[in-house]
Order: sequence, then structure tokens, then C-alpha cells
Amino acid sequence: MSNVLVCVSGGIAAYKACELVRSLQKAGCAVRVAMTKAACEFVGPITFEALTHEKVLVDLFEENDDPIAHITFSDWADVAVVCPATGNVMAKMVAGIADDALTATLLACDCPVLVAPAMNVRMWKNAATQANVQVLRDRGVHVVMPDTGLLACGDIGEGKLAPVEDIANAVLQVAKGASRPQDLAGKTIVINAGPTREAIDPVRFIANASTGKMGYAIATEALARGAKVRLVSGPVSIEAPAGAEVIPVVSAAQMLEASLEAFEGADAAICTAAVADYTPKRKADHKLKKSVERLDIIELVETEDILAALSARKGERVVIGFAAETNDLIAYAQAKLARKGCDLIVANDVSRKDSTFGADTSKISFVSADGVEELETMPLPEVAHAIIDRLAHLLGERA
Repeated sequence: MSNVLVCVSGGIAAYKACELVRSLQKAGCAVRVAMTKAACEFVGPITFEALTHEKVLVDLFEENDDPIAHITFSDWADVAVVCPATGNVMAKMVAGIADDALTATLLACDCPVLVAPAMNVRMWKNAATQANVQVLRDRGVHVVMPDTGLLACGDIGEGKLAPVEDIANAVLQVAKGASRPQDLAGKTIVINAGPTREAIDPVRFIANASTGKMGYAIATEALARGAKVRLVSGPVSIEAPAGAEVIPVVSAAQMLEASLEAFEGADAAICTAAVADYTPKRKADHKLKKSVERLDIIELVETEDILAALSARKGERVVIGFAAETNDLIAYAQAKLARKGCDLIVANDVSRKDSTFGADTSKISFVSADGVEELETMPLPEVAHAIIDRLAHLLGERA
């Protein structure tokens, strides 16, 4: 059972925090509540006290049995969630301001923190708010993004509190991660993910079906285990895990350069990206017209091998590669292991519906100099857990 601190700030969506408390309790969590005085204008503390059977923290200087209640609450919490998170409270979190019970408690928290913003669309779109959200992300705060819809003021736009079920699920996922062993604490891991795009002309490119899901799942698991993650990502449409240093790239050449640079000072690299093996020899600087310039023949040249380049530079560090194949999976993976010089190949058969690009599950095999270990089909978070387990073991051996 996790201890969840629900921090309620002063927005009209404050009443939704009551639903969040009940959802978390139904999931088996113990819940306490801290509120700003502005939040009390929307929902009274007695409501939350009735729901939680716990004293609600509102005033740092209120006479009670605990003169340092903000420290007590922060020590107690395994996870803290700010719901709703107003622009004002997020700005205070960024600046480290602790001028009331809620912000003082958050400043003292060393547990994972989530924010669920809710406000008028213009307040949400304001450059200051957007910059503050990015700073919070960079510091490892999890953000449950607001929805678009009819707002309390009558405007329609982005800024509506995310569904309570989504916020509760995010809290539970973070709580689950908080219980993981911190066996990668102090380690820096480079992960490349997603596809690359090789330009033919300004509007056409060669690419593949990779979605980046596997690499992003591995990055999420590594962060949960205490690692600093440098995520070199090709073009994807999924949200990066909070706390990762994201380095966006497009082409194979850019991914090579970014991966090599990120590997400087890192402890390990995991190459999940589906990097193009070939790129057009000549890239047109204008859109090619089929009536004038033929596209049926495109001369290609090989791209430089990123996994081999990292392996050549690894020394005592760990490098893990992937082999996505449609046939002769283990044979090709073993050949790749020998050819590239990495420590481990994660082999998966992308011809299977439960293991192909974009699937939410995968069936992998670990191929190393010690042999082959075949795993069952598992959801991607469990696959990521198994891969990070193997990485932690390899790093432990090197230590």
C-alpha cells in the first residue's frame, strides 16, 4: 500500500480532488490532503477529513499537536500529486517558494511528484506557464496534461483537468515505480529510440514502422531505477518520460552524432532505434516532379553503424543492441553480436503480431556470449524491466 499526498490548489476543479481521493483509496492507497487557503474557497477541508479520516493540512501556523506538519506530511508520502495544479502553484514550485502549507510541504518532499494542471486556456497557453511546465518536467516532475473542452469560464480550449481516472492511474504507476530498487542510481544511460527519416527531397523520405514504444518503455524503467537517461529519439508521436534528457533527431547521421556525444561520460548505451541502413546518395533541394524528374530509381549509400560505433568506444562500459528480424531470429542475432562487438543483443521477431512495431507486448530473447535466454510474451513495461535487470547485472559485473 502506498501513501499518497493529494495537494489541492485553488481552482474550480478542486472538487475533482474528492473523486481522486476516493479512486486512490479504492486502489488500496492511504491518502492525506494538503490544501491552499484558496482551495478552501471551493471545497472545505472538512470534506477531505470525512473522506480520509485524517487531519487536512491548510495552515502552517494553526495550533495543533504537530508544529512541523509540513515535514511530517512530506516524510509520510510515497507520492505527492497536485490536483488541480494552478499556474500560480506551479510557478511557486519552479521558484522554490514555500509561503504556505502546501508549497512548503512540496518543497520538503523527496518522493516522486505529479502535477495535474487545470486553468483557463489563455492562462495555460501563456509562455510563463509553458516554460514552468517544461522546467518541472526537466526536474523529474510527472505532468498529467490537461484536456481540451468546455472550461468553467465558458471558453473552449486546452486547460480542462484530465479525467480523474487518468490522474489516479498515473499516480499508481509512479507509486509502483517508486518501489523499484534504485540499482541504477548514479548511472547515466544513453537510449536511442524510434525511426530515422532519410530525405529524398524536402517532402519525401525513407523510413520504417518503428514507433519508439520499446525505447521509451526502457527509458521509463531506467529512470524509475534511479538512472539519469539521455534519450536520443527519432520522430515519434509518444510523450517522453518525465525526467529524461530528450535529444531529438531525424536522420541516421544525426542519430549517430547525437548518440556518440551522449555516450561521452555515460555508463551504458541501449540501442533500440530502428536506424535506416541506407540513405539517398543525393538529396534534392526541391520537390521532385514525377512528370520531369523520375523517382523510380533512387541511388542509395549505406549509413554508418551506430551500434558498432558505440561498441568500438565502450571500453569497460556496457552496450546493448537490438535485432528486429522476421526469420532466423537467433542465428541473425548471434551473427550481429559477433559483428558489432556489443555485450548483449535483444532479439525480437517483428513478424509476430504480439511483437511487431507498435505492439504493446513483445517476445524477446537475450543473446550473449554465454548463450540464449528466451522470454515469454510480456507487456512492454515488463519487457523493459527484464532488460534493465540484465543491464544492472552487467554493470554490477563490471564494477
